[in-house]
Amino acid sequence: MIAVSRRLAIVALVTALFLAGARPAVSVRAAAVQTRPSRIVSLIPAVTEMLFAIGAGPQVIAVSSFDLYPPQVKMLPRVGALLDPDLERILSLRPDLVVVYHSQADLRRQLERAGVPMYIYKHAGLPDVLETMQAVGARIGRAPETAAAVKKIQDHLARIRARVQSLGRPRTLLVFSRDALALRGIYASGGIGFLDDMLEVAGGENVFDDLRRQAVQATTELILARRPDVIVEFRSGELSDGLRSKEIAAWNALAAVPAVKNRRIAILTDQRTVVPGPRVAEGTELIARIVHPEAFAK
Repeated sequence: MIAVSRRLAIVALVTALFLAGARPAVSVRAAAVQTRPSRIVSLIPAVTEMLFAIGAGPQVIAVSSFDLYPPQVKMLPRVGALLDPDLERILSLRPDLVVVYHSQADLRRQLERAGVPMYIYKHAGLPDVLETMQAVGARIGRAPETAAAVKKIQDHLARIRARVQSLGRPRTLLVFSRDALALRGIYASGGIGFLDDMLEVAGGENVFDDLRRQAVQATTELILARRPDVIVEFRSGELSDGLRSKEIAAWNALAAVPAVKNRRIAILTDQRTVVPGPRVAEGTELIARIVHPEAFAK
């Protein structure tokens, strides 16, 4: 049951990111009310991390069901997430800014009627992480702190690119969901979006680069045809060594795939790889270390 819950958590998180839209934005009401907020409710883990990274943690009074970082969020009230926002709980906290997904149309209408300012978030690719941070920083009056945080991320990404730029680009399969201990229900990153962008910086080539969508339902036949050199899976929560070995062994059914033949399969359970927030460069480096271990051997 725990393993199922963890799998559902990461599927919900990544699916939320894929369904949330294309670019960051601010609602009409939020744009009109530019006072510096002191009581922020964030329904989006990525934005929660941004707020803390730019020094606005003390202004955050509640977070989503999926927020895990930084550790301070564990002490804050939970107010639902993408599919189950708790409007009554949110309003009871008297927020002066609520961070919501663009796709939460009903919640947005209800907050609009209640006169609550909003920051409306849309997720897309890696460049949008920095744009979102800048927009959030400007909205809450912390532009200087945000500029410093953004530069730190840019510098880290540049260092990763420099390490791998002279190396080949292994064809890589990025899996964010599949049935436990089986090669069924496989969903992988397509050729656009956050995970694909991270892989590009990390020096890999997405085996589904030609499929211009963020999620691909990948059958075993399709994976055999694409012949990935590396397989990277993203999971929520820790795996025991025994379970990790069993999950990797499930790929043995595709023995003809180079990644399986050469034992280049990895499972990442680190949330930095699936939350498009201020730790995105760290997550990208984790992927780079799998795709190009030789670049980080020193």
